[in-house]
Amino acid sequence: MTKLLRRATFAALIVPMTLGLAACGSKDATGSGAEKGEKIAAIAAPAGKQWSEIIAVTPEDGYRMGNPDAPLKLIEYASLTCPHCADFSEKAGAKLRDQYVTSGVVSYELRNQVHDGLDLTMAMLVRCGTPENYFALSEQVWGNLTTIIQGVQTNGAKVDAAMKQSDQASRYKAIADAAGLTEFFAARGISRDQAGTCLAKPGFAEGIAERSNKQSQELGVDGTPTFFLNGRKLEEQTWEGLEPALQAAGAR
Repeated sequence: MTKLLRRATFAALIVPMTLGLAACGSKDATGSGAEKGEKIAAIAAPAGKQWSEIIAVTPEDGYRMGNPDAPLKLIEYASLTCPHCADFSEKAGAKLRDQYVTSGVVSYELRNQVHDGLDLTMAMLVRCGTPENYFALSEQVWGNLTTIIQGVQTNGAKVDAAMKQSDQASRYKAIADAAGLTEFFAARGISRDQAGTCLAKPGFAEGIAERSNKQSQELGVDGTPTFFLNGRKLEEQTWEGLEPALQAAGAR
């Protein structure tokens, strides 16, 4: 999806905050490419655990899956309204988790880059459960993104009115209700009451938006998905490009 089309699709969905909007699937990312290294031996997980079951919230408000001391640290900046991110999730999710993260060689951290008010509301909702639910809820959003967007477009006037509410304590609940997100997440373990309380939490939305904006500016994240491997920004934006980069770095 081009930047122009994204803006047309979500023109009425911009929340009245400075969010540092960025294109989905921008091809302007630059970097030094994949690292080179020998094969790294698998690292045993703690007794009774798999590395893919170990989830932690990082100081950057990312959610890291896997060995915190993994020799290869993969970070993805992604938008929950980005179809390219949805495509990556579909193609990479199971293999990245079951082969690379489970080996203990790769840790995978997912950070939200917020593009619009709908995106921000969903970034809040995927955090409303336990940290262990964050990845599953994000994958559910991406797996149903076409249906979610169709629902938003059908109820565009209601969503637009919710976006314009001046009371931030009720704005995001109104967006979630109008966009069908309250029911969507309720069917996936986040009750209506739980979502309402979460979305009204003081400073919650502002914190996510500010971190998205600050980190994107500092790290040069100008599109999604954008990947970093051991701190290096990669040119690859697809699983077909990223997997060889992981393998070249020793994850094989």
